[in-house]
Amino acid sequence: MNKILYSILFCFLFFATVVEAGNPDRQGEAGAYELLMNPWARSAGLHTMTTSMIMGVEALRLNPAGLSRINGQTEVLIGHARYLEPTDVKMNAFGVGQKVGKNGTFGISIMSLDMGEIDVTTEDQPEGTGATFSPNFFHLGLSYAHMFENKISVGITFRAISESISDVSAFGFALDAGVQYVTGPKDNFKFGISLRNIGSRMSFGGQGLSFPTENPDGTLSYDITVNQRSAQFELPSVLNIGMSYDFNLDADNRFTILGNFTANSFARDQIGVGVEYSLKENFMIRGGYKAEVGLSAERDFEQSVYSGLSAGVTLEVPPKKGSNSRFGIDYAYRATQPFSGTHNFSVRVTL
Repeated sequence: MNKILYSILFCFLFFATVVEAGNPDRQGEAGAYELLMNPWARSAGLHTMTTSMIMGVEALRLNPAGLSRINGQTEVLIGHARYLEPTDVKMNAFGVGQKVGKNGTFGISIMSLDMGEIDVTTEDQPEGTGATFSPNFFHLGLSYAHMFENKISVGITFRAISESISDVSAFGFALDAGVQYVTGPKDNFKFGISLRNIGSRMSFGGQGLSFPTENPDGTLSYDITVNQRSAQFELPSVLNIGMSYDFNLDADNRFTILGNFTANSFARDQIGVGVEYSLKENFMIRGGYKAEVGLSAERDFEQSVYSGLSAGVTLEVPPKKGSNSRFGIDYAYRATQPFSGTHNFSVRVTL
């Protein structure tokens, strides 16, 4: 037991020294902020604060250690979200988790953003040229998690990041790592730490950053093409620390409370609480509240988009009586400021 506690303490101290957190003066200086977007409905219903209790493929977006806790041998998850209604921005995601051996689990996850068609405008035609373009934001993650004696699990995710339009693109890599610890008479106390989005700096390049200009020499008059270099940007690193406790009211009813702290490298820190009720693990309803640390009422306009309430519901049943397989549908709503909130939908199959 002491070795496990020392391991958790070491991970916490290591993560805390790596991340320079809670710096609102640097807000907006990072890039690839879609790394912080959550396409999965079950964790979105608790404002992505389930660092300690998240499990299965969904954990690949928050704490990869939870990948090792899928209920079956294989889990397939499909997610769709309508982001910041009515902006018409959509998130689409797909993930698969597969147990390997007694304690190992591999996972793969894909997420993309659909921003629709955007009109091309120029200085000469500010109302539009008649052409359109669609930005591409794409993430591919490869993960592995390992469980030790059903008490402590560790996980890691390597993620490739691609952002592009027709003539400009950026590419980078990010690393997520996490730990979960479970204890109690019925494994009802859970503790988790995750460090996300540690990786390479990114910068945009491509033909779209080239422009014609006159020969700077001045001796001869002719045009040349100059490539303009864009500035590099960092990834939005975050550290999550969470705890949860399950109150098993009887064999069928579970009530869970949780708390979570998020340390942001490029924004204010956030803290939140949530509750979840489960009936036979077939029907679940949940809700959460998240707030920013150190935000005064006078500067309320500076709060992040996801501050306030969230809620969600899950229906998960076996396809047929006596089957070990499970089929689940999740929905979540997160209030946003501004706009009219984000809606998440997920479909999960466990075999």
